[in-house]
Amino acid sequence: MHLSAAAGEGTPSGGLLAIVPGTAGLITIAVLGIVLLLLLIIRFRLQPFVALLAVSIAVGLAAGLSVTDLFGTVQKSDAVSLIESGMGGILGHVAIIIGLGTMIGAILETSGGAAVLAQRIERLFGERRAPLAMGLTGLVFGIPVFFDVGIFVLAPLVYAAAKRSGKSVVLYAMPLLAGLSMTHAFLPPHPGPVAAAGLLGVDLGWVIIMGVVCGIPAVIAGWAFSAWIGRRVYVEVPHDMVEAAEESRAAVEAERRARGGAATERPAPLGAVLAIIGVPLVLILLATFSSISMEESALRTALEFTGNPFVALTIALLLAYWLLGVRQGWSRKSLETVSTNSLKPVGNILLVVGAGGVFGAVLQGTGIAQALADVFQGAGMPVIVLAWLLSVALRVAQGSATVAIVTTAGIVAPLLSGGDYSQPAIALVIMAISAGSIFASHVNDGGFWMVAKYFGISERDTLRTWTVLETVLSVVGFAVAALVSLFV
Repeated sequence: MHLSAAAGEGTPSGGLLAIVPGTAGLITIAVLGIVLLLLLIIRFRLQPFVALLAVSIAVGLAAGLSVTDLFGTVQKSDAVSLIESGMGGILGHVAIIIGLGTMIGAILETSGGAAVLAQRIERLFGERRAPLAMGLTGLVFGIPVFFDVGIFVLAPLVYAAAKRSGKSVVLYAMPLLAGLSMTHAFLPPHPGPVAAAGLLGVDLGWVIIMGVVCGIPAVIAGWAFSAWIGRRVYVEVPHDMVEAAEESRAAVEAERRARGGAATERPAPLGAVLAIIGVPLVLILLATFSSISMEESALRTALEFTGNPFVALTIALLLAYWLLGVRQGWSRKSLETVSTNSLKPVGNILLVVGAGGVFGAVLQGTGIAQALADVFQGAGMPVIVLAWLLSVALRVAQGSATVAIVTTAGIVAPLLSGGDYSQPAIALVIMAISAGSIFASHVNDGGFWMVAKYFGISERDTLRTWTVLETVLSVVGFAVAALVSLFV
């Protein structure tokens, strides 16, 4: 796909003269493309999907690709263009996983399963250890649901704990946020690690294993910081949010009664909640280990089938439908409504991920990615360090963790394909990318404002608490990934 500009080789089918720069020119185009991407997102507030798509086209044309290479032709309808292959290649992997994971989270949220789990954990630890209970709640509940959904569902528990103890909201909110943020950054089925796994061709089982290995130390460090900062920054309970939460609960209960009466008001069974969260993780891990340690057999085939992420999450969703829906008195229409509504916010995520895939495909097709790979290999910088630094730079500059992950993955992909890297080693690179994508959340990140407004924390105190917490999670997660990579 990398076109030549040598004399006599003709003009590409798109009709534009392809003048391919040398290595220095290609790298300059890449740097300018990233700068342009950041300017469009930060300065001009262009939607990241549009910005990624526009920059991908600009970079491709500047690097010598023809219009035909980028878009294909009407005459050759069977030919796949770079934009189509980039978009379709990544979405074919992540769209199903994100969709299924989102619906599972919605069922847990609407059924009250999240609240049941959180209350049980808090009772087990007692009021004195309520901050740790909040952290564990965020950690467990954060596995199947998005970060913002976790805040929405679990924030009332933070309000209640802070009001009951008279202590700072920060003391309870930060451990909860540490758990939610870690799972969102490091573990499938969240978009970041899933997208990176698709772009770099890593089995999700290894991503889960390395996510746990790198994420648990990171979240423990986050909890330690939360305990320290929670006693130094006092924030009162946001009374308007408490009132809004109570109104929302009343509305939900009224809707439940209208749907099915008293049967729908029973608390969700704790065992069912744990099963729904644990089943897909166990199935995926069993498939990964069976492919490593078992000979070809009917049992191995069965384990690999049920452990396929698509199958494992489908099984978990059907369990959620039955255990938290049908057995709790939900109608089939209610299940359909909750599932459909949960998918509405996913469109933006999928488009951004897909556009990131396009950007990566263009970098590959123009030869820019290989040029970058050659330069960094010549500099002797370890890939895992480069991956973290690139992800940190993109995260701090434009705020979106997803954009940082998919862009970084596209840049480092040729570095990995050109070397003899095992699946565990590549999974650790994904951990470094994911860690970098949550570094220093500040005012250009939607999560910053969500935390500030939902918990009633001033911008100054949000920088002292949430921003530093995210940095702790990022640095510790990367440090563990880099250390483990020395032995993999």
